[in-house]
Amino acid sequence: MQQTTNTILMIRPLNYRMNEQTAVNNYYQKVLDNTLPETVNVRAQQEFDTYVEKLRQVGVNVVVVNDTDTFDTPDSIFPNNWVSFHENGDVGLYPMFAENRRLERREDVLQTLEKEGFVINNIIDYTSAEEEDIFLEGTGSVVLDRANRKAYCALSARADEALFIEFCEDFEFTPVIFTAYQTVNNERLPIYHTNVMMCVGETFAVICLSSIDDKKERKNVIKHLKEDGKEIIDITEAQVNNFAGNMLQVKAKTGTRYLVMSQAAYNALTKSQIQKLQGHTHILSSSLDTIEACGGGSARCMMAEVFLPKA
Repeated sequence: MQQTTNTILMIRPLNYRMNEQTAVNNYYQKVLDNTLPETVNVRAQQEFDTYVEKLRQVGVNVVVVNDTDTFDTPDSIFPNNWVSFHENGDVGLYPMFAENRRLERREDVLQTLEKEGFVINNIIDYTSAEEEDIFLEGTGSVVLDRANRKAYCALSARADEALFIEFCEDFEFTPVIFTAYQTVNNERLPIYHTNVMMCVGETFAVICLSSIDDKKERKNVIKHLKEDGKEIIDITEAQVNNFAGNMLQVKAKTGTRYLVMSQAAYNALTKSQIQKLQGHTHILSSSLDTIEACGGGSARCMMAEVFLPKA
């Protein structure tokens, strides 16, 4: 099994803005004062286009699908929450916390990948869980070590334990469960998505260990990462707030590995952390300031990895 892919699906935004429905438990979102909605959208599109161009320049195959104005979908730029693609041709569809995010799921996105020559054998659809207010937001809620068949999940309002275990059974992953916290107004509250505080690469893992308050759970996560030979690069909560956990390792057509992150994430890292990462992989960063501020998500959230087999 591969841990990194050369093909990424990305959705170009049409009406990007802060989504009031997700702000209730995504504490990374901010209102950009004195900024017109049109300006926010134009800036987000510019950041998106620059980011795609940088990925393509190093040889990553980026499939871009435009958002549609059929529905109001301010967070469509983060497709990794509603869909995941797997090497055996399976596709996962996921239940989403915010009602307006459920409208992001589009069959034509899957058809676009089929037109690109990818094979979809089977769709595993968890979306009916929404009727019971049970959620698991794709590779936002679940960080996959595909090579070692492990799935890491920080439980939250958007990541239900029972549904996560069901996902692990269906896709044959060993579940590693914990809760990660952040301090909001002097209170410890669950981090809404695992991929904000954790990234698993081929030979390393970036993780905010101090966010896992329960010592037993923290030890268990460390044990799993170490037994799979990952160098653990520990980041602070302040770095998490700058999206330094929201990274993804991808590969170019040449086979070169890149760890993709935002400029804010890169700027938040120490020299020592950067050196450690560069011992494993090249680093690619791009400014995503507007997208991060309004969406409370960053580089990793914008990429849905495509592992599907080719026809």
